[in-house]
Amino acid sequence: MIGAVVMIFVAIWIYQTVIKAKMSNVILWAAAAAAIFFVTQFMLIEVNVNVFSLDGSKTESKMMSPTDEACDNNKKASVKEGEKDGDMGQFKNSSCSMVHGGDRQDEERYLGFSGVLKSLYFELAPQLFSFLLIAFLRLKFITKEQFSVPALFGGIKEMFQSIKQSFKSPE
Repeated sequence: MIGAVVMIFVAIWIYQTVIKAKMSNVILWAAAAAAIFFVTQFMLIEVNVNVFSLDGSKTESKMMSPTDEACDNNKKASVKEGEKDGDMGQFKNSSCSMVHGGDRQDEERYLGFSGVLKSLYFELAPQLFSFLLIAFLRLKFITKEQFSVPALFGGIKEMFQSIKQSFKSPE
């Protein structure tokens, strides 16, 4: 969700930069920037998933997990009289991966300050690195300015101001 919102802002930012640079194929540049952002974000999320699985995950492989039939038998055995069939409180078997997802089996790794930092990294790093890549490509191929921090992020303030202006009604 965060990545989609950032990708929309990146496309608007590139669109406005290409118009200011008076280049042709404005829509093509904006679409290419959004596609590069999406692909980079997707690849970085895949890297994060692999890092997550190497980080001591307690999830079992598909071959080791019980079959759906075994989980259904455990469910039937744990249902007591008077309980509703759809009550999630009846599932106490932690080996049923369809009930207890792999991301829930090892929550203790994400407790405390270091856990918060890990969670923030896994959630925000793909979007941040994708944005930085687009900013660098914008500087290199569209504006063709020298590398500097103000030039790298130039136009963002103007983009938000133009978005704000677009919501105002003409009087």
